[in-house]
Amino acid sequence: MQLKIRELSTVEEMLENIEVMRFLYPTFTVKKYQSYLTEMIPHNYKQVAVFEGDVCVGLSGLWSGTKLWSGKYLEIDNFIVHPEHRKKGIGKMLTDYVDAKAKELGCTMIVLDAFTGNYTAHRFYYNQGYIPKGFHFLKILNEEGLS
Repeated sequence: MQLKIRELSTVEEMLENIEVMRFLYPTFTVKKYQSYLTEMIPHNYKQVAVFEGDVCVGLSGLWSGTKLWSGKYLEIDNFIVHPEHRKKGIGKMLTDYVDAKAKELGCTMIVLDAFTGNYTAHRFYYNQGYIPKGFHFLKILNEEGLS
């Protein structure tokens, strides 16, 4: 079956694919996800999804913004390929789409975070031309509020 890629911009479209998001956040409730999306979308959040027929098999969030050190950028957030559909080029489809979108928006760069122990993701991103530039530090203030 042919793979198709589509940009999602509404809460309703994104909620339809919560099962894919649950591969990262297994305990996500519809209520919590909907609440987050409602807050995020007005701040330049979108998603790009790959479908095999009507089934979402890959998904990534996207943020665009501007920082003093980088100018305009596009950020990949929560990059997921359904475990049963890996090694089909879905991840590459997503990163190719993000590359084109960033160029279309006039971005200077694409940024993302990958957990330090996620070596599979590191290898994938290296192969797509991404390099580590620094450390993303955080200070957790409410552990129970994390997804």
